Amino acid sequence: MFSSDMHLLDHTIRVEEIRYDERGLVPAIVQDYLDGTVLMMAWMNRESLEKTLATGETWFWSRSRKELWHKGATSGHIQKVHSLRYDCDSDALLVGVEQVGDIACHTGERSCFHQVDGKILPPPPDTLSQLFAVICDRRDHPNESSYTCKLLAGGDNNILKKLGEETAEVVMACKDDEPDAIASEVADLFYHTLVALAHHGVDLKAVYRQLQQRRK
Repeated sequence: MFSSDMHLLDHTIRVEEIRYDERGLVPAIVQDYLDGTVLMMAWMNRESLEKTLATGETWFWSRSRKELWHKGATSGHIQKVHSLRYDCDSDALLVGVEQVGDIACHTGERSCFHQVDGKILPPPPDTLSQLFAVICDRRDHPNESSYTCKLLAGGDNNILKKLGEETAEVVMACKDDEPDAIASEVADLFYHTLVALAHHGVDLKAVYRQLQQRRK
């Protein structure tokens, strides 16, 4: 039986607190719970919100068909809910999900928000994910003038040597208690760690999943 209280990770939502519009609907923004990418926007009514909370998967209200719809029921690209929040006015929802298949849009794109001046350009995820994507592109499309490509071409010998050096520099910056230096050295360490991940074919999201599991 559905309860009006639903614990999703560290958040509790009470459906009676949500303010619906004159049609009984509330907008729901859906984002990837790992890297924050905005995946889609759809509408929920109280019943679809209750089903979302009860099943742990997203349900929406179709304004054109005038019926509930279970995201991914046909395609298999369901959305597993990890968090659900509402805004300061209680009239908009933010849903953090694990997007099965990494496809949210009916066009086959990861995100529905992928159009810029007629071109396909996905919305940006978090900063580390953006940097990792650039590094992977350098790996897959080598450019001799690129520092990243030179690192990757040198394999583990080059990459791990730099990783060790950057780790030591972070330690020294922390020892000296210099905030700007610490931020700069950690940025260098993050970058070289991402290069190591790309070199070994490990997706950054796999790291995020590990961190989320440990957070629990």
